[in-house]
Amino acid sequence: MKILLTVDGSDHSYEAVRSLKYLARAEELHVVHVLDVPSPAYPMMMPEVAQELYETVERNMRDDGTRLLDRTVSLLPLDAGPVTKHVVVGSPAEQIVALAEQLKVGLILLGTRGLGPVKERLIGSVSHRVLTFAPGTKLILPGPVKRLQQVLLPIQGTYDADQAVSFLLQKPFRESPTVTLFTVLPHTRPPWPVDAVSAEHMETHSLRRAKDFLDETAAKLRPSGYQTRVATTLGDPVGEILREAQAGTTDLILIGSRGRRGITRMVLGSVSHALLHQGAYPLMIFS
Repeated sequence: MKILLTVDGSDHSYEAVRSLKYLARAEELHVVHVLDVPSPAYPMMMPEVAQELYETVERNMRDDGTRLLDRTVSLLPLDAGPVTKHVVVGSPAEQIVALAEQLKVGLILLGTRGLGPVKERLIGSVSHRVLTFAPGTKLILPGPVKRLQQVLLPIQGTYDADQAVSFLLQKPFRESPTVTLFTVLPHTRPPWPVDAVSAEHMETHSLRRAKDFLDETAAKLRPSGYQTRVATTLGDPVGEILREAQAGTTDLILIGSRGRRGITRMVLGSVSHALLHQGAYPLMIFS
């Protein structure tokens, strides 16, 4: 798998570098630093002077970026894969998405500073925009990955299960973790009158069917070296996923994007975006 590692010199981006030791060796590892060069903000400045100032700033930032990439490469695991360095100029999110599409990478790896949902909706963030618009799998790190032994895999329906199995059978991790397959069902009542006992029976039946489905899915993973467990519950998906993650000492939440990209996801939202905002867990989103 081709990996695109984004670095900006922050502690968060160095966590992304360190997390590579838990991932399978890359077919190609592309390390990118994006220069968001500010334009001179002096309205009375002559265009020639403004352009010369811009080019000077860009040249200095490019030198700093080259040194940053050299340092980053020196910190990579020895068997991370063949490395190519990129210094590009422009909006960080747009350049990351464009480079990912150009290189046809399978995984984008980046840290996030965690702006919070309100500020992010107002001004955006690199992680939010990459999650919304970029192709392939994204690994977004709000903090350090201290180990990768327990993975929580929320599943909603056959499409999610098939995509998850297909992704995990590619062996994206250096060592196969224990995978908890987890389904959250909503509290539902039929449109006709029903007593409390009957409603509880229906929910119990639904949970049993969901568990049977998770068992069938887990059985497809075990021959490839994954240890598995399954769990089901009723409630709000985001809240229950975070509760399960906390209870199970989860190291990573692995979740599907259900094929949404771009404007569709921006308008409708997604569980993965909510987990990015509300959780403190490394989040890997596959599509």
